[in-house]
Amino acid sequence: MIGHARVLDGDTVEVSGEKVRLHGIDAPERDQVCLKGDVPVACGREATEALRDMIDGRSVTCEGSKHDRYGRLIGVCRVDGVDLNGMMARTGHGVAYRKYSRDYVGEEAMAKAEKLGLWGSEFMMPWEWRKH
Repeated sequence: MIGHARVLDGDTVEVSGEKVRLHGIDAPERDQVCLKGDVPVACGREATEALRDMIDGRSVTCEGSKHDRYGRLIGVCRVDGVDLNGMMARTGHGVAYRKYSRDYVGEEAMAKAEKLGLWGSEFMMPWEWRKH
């Protein structure tokens, strides 16, 4: 599907009326907070804004064939050929969601080594944060 995307959070967009969950990554929830030193940081909002900035009003192409239990298409989304899923992991605004895929482990490792995004703070993995 191709169209303008509305960013719902750091790993979900809506394109042409369909919600798309970015395959292979997990981003902090919108209200998740991380710590940089003793300072709380709204890392969930930062992830949402990072994805919004990557799209920057341009047309998004999403491809996928499976849906999750919430009815969202699980897909890889691109802007001008750039894999947004990978960019979220590469910039540290999302982590590789190893439970479902190993596609973005390399991008996550680079962000971690450079202490980008989440990796420059203390944070709880998004899937753990959702449980607490």
